[in-house]
Amino acid sequence: MAIGQLHPWTRRVTTAILALTMVAVSACSATFNNHGFVPPESELAAITIGVDTQETLAESIGRPTASGVMRDEAWFYAAYRVRNFAYRAPDIFERQIVAISFNDRGTVTNVERFGLEDGRIVQLSRRVTEASVQDVSFLRQILSNFGRINVSDALAN
Repeated sequence: MAIGQLHPWTRRVTTAILALTMVAVSACSATFNNHGFVPPESELAAITIGVDTQETLAESIGRPTASGVMRDEAWFYAAYRVRNFAYRAPDIFERQIVAISFNDRGTVTNVERFGLEDGRIVQLSRRVTEASVQDVSFLRQILSNFGRINVSDALAN
């Protein structure tokens, strides 16, 4: 028996079930969101270490939305892609970070590029061999916080 030969009520129910199934299947597909900005590799390659300054970079690639904490000693450009899938928590599956360091006079001293692989930040490229990123162990982080605890505040609660 073909759909055209079914009872009108049965045809409506069948059409409604098919429509709801299509909506349910389309709701389960992943959506992607892009956030942030990282200058293209061609613009980063044009940066001359020891010559370019914050002012020349502001004109050529623009100022970032985040800069070094408390001082303007580094600029950070960040871009990432987020996958949202049904009821699951959003998943950041691609991340790029570019860090441009400056000396006291505002001249570029370093350009570093980092990516996200397996949940860890991985250095993709580095233009200067001196290290500006320091590794701090978990134990050192714990021990460095002991002097910051105010016992009277903790006992007041």
